[in-house]
Amino acid sequence: MEERPWLKTYPKGVPANIDPDAYPNLNSLIEETFEKYRKLPAFSCMGKTMTFEEIDHLSRRFAAYLHYRGLEPGDRIALMMPNLLQYPIAVFGALRAGLIIVNTNPLYTPHEMLYQFSDSGAKAIVIAENFAANLEKILSDTNIKLVITTSIGEMFGFIKKCIVNFTVRTLKRMVPKYQIPNAVKFSETLGHGGKFTIKSFESHPDDTIFIQYTGGTTGVSKGAMLTNRNLVANMMQVRAFMTTYMNEGKETAVCPLPLYHIFACVVNALAVFSYGGHNILIINARDLDSVIKEFKKNDVTIIPAVNTLFNALLHHKDFGSLDFSKLKISLGGGMAVQQAVAEMWQNITGCPLVEGYGLTEASPVVSVNPFDGSGKLGSIGVPVPSTEIRIIDEDGKVLGIEQPGELQVKGPQVMKGYYNRVEETDAVIQGGWLSTGDVAQMDIEGYLRIVDRKKDMILVSGFNVYPNEIEDVLVRHPKVVEAAAIGVPDVNTGEAVKAFVVRKDNSVSEKELKEHCKLYLTNYKRPKYIEFRDNLPKSNVGKILRRSLKE
Repeated sequence: MEERPWLKTYPKGVPANIDPDAYPNLNSLIEETFEKYRKLPAFSCMGKTMTFEEIDHLSRRFAAYLHYRGLEPGDRIALMMPNLLQYPIAVFGALRAGLIIVNTNPLYTPHEMLYQFSDSGAKAIVIAENFAANLEKILSDTNIKLVITTSIGEMFGFIKKCIVNFTVRTLKRMVPKYQIPNAVKFSETLGHGGKFTIKSFESHPDDTIFIQYTGGTTGVSKGAMLTNRNLVANMMQVRAFMTTYMNEGKETAVCPLPLYHIFACVVNALAVFSYGGHNILIINARDLDSVIKEFKKNDVTIIPAVNTLFNALLHHKDFGSLDFSKLKISLGGGMAVQQAVAEMWQNITGCPLVEGYGLTEASPVVSVNPFDGSGKLGSIGVPVPSTEIRIIDEDGKVLGIEQPGELQVKGPQVMKGYYNRVEETDAVIQGGWLSTGDVAQMDIEGYLRIVDRKKDMILVSGFNVYPNEIEDVLVRHPKVVEAAAIGVPDVNTGEAVKAFVVRKDNSVSEKELKEHCKLYLTNYKRPKYIEFRDNLPKSNVGKILRRSLKE
């Protein structure tokens, strides 16, 4: 097979390689971007807009505050909030203080939070007050010394802040009561931070700057260590594909995906940001009206999202009447883009919906279809610049065109390894090649197609769900003998979780088990369907055969 056959299919202007060492660290890229686009709008949320200069100023104050409170470069800080203006301030501020970011899903249960904070050794957290009651339950079992709480309305002007917070706290009752002594308000950190300076420190290309948690095939979530070089490289790889469509300082991107998810973090908070683009943050993407409203108010040019959101928008009564004349990049990631959705999106908006592929361990983008519509529906596109891929059989032999096998990736975006997990790292990275666990095949032009996903992983709305984690929770119930979980097709979420349960006591009901799962699992991981069985199919060594249940 010729080397990198996909380069021939690259659209004009897309380079074969990027320079991952163009910036020694992510901070230097951030500084350059703030300097270049000072007066332009950087981030908006619920009608409030902040310029690059304002985000620069406030993130410096936040960094200075973290140093004043005794945090040192290399310490871990958890960020746990939806898409608010506080997120870019906190993420850029933490990076400027040399801290390592631990992005945390705000919907996590106390059980899931405790695992992630203990495993990462987080010493500080910025958390939306809506989720602070869960933090209170586990705080004493963690190393977290500094708790910074924030409200949905905190960065708005006085009147709007009062209205938003009153609605969220009192009318909608979205903030359960909590008591965390010595917790500091986010706005206080910005006020105090102005009195202090950021201590100087060195930040090297191979220093870890994010510990981004991913599900594990063993059911245990693992922290992928992403370095300065990884994130600079992936940002530049994404940018290289967008570059012929982008006008510096003139793009507007809707950001409905959570920034704590690595896909939105790299595409929106880094790539679009670095082009002087304006990111419009959507707090809750399930609130389709809020997404539609931003399309009405702004000339949206870019929208990265997951298939389920594209599909939901297409079926919204107001969507078809919007003006899409400026829309030029619609990027689907996180889960497979369905062909019917892609075709309908193109028909209604006039903009191709292109599918990309990635995984947390690759920071995350590995491949993408060209944005000019010349890609192939149903494929995950071609590898991004400076990326090598190969497809191997079970013996490690490299396969040829159209032969299905495991997809392996090599490039500057491949993680340093899993935090504190040497054996797991060695199992997935050998000789610089990252084993994805996904079965793929490549055609003669270098386009990739996923044939089968990681054997047992379930993909719910773009989030990885690992069966072991669900099974572990189910068998904790005293009336359950054993359990198996699989993914079943779901029209709204791509896949949904179905559990098969063998009862110890026939009095246990589906409702009781679903309530039990609520204690340990965030919503998208919980079984939507539970089927009781007398026994489960097993291999000759006693391993439950999930594949048989699927069939």
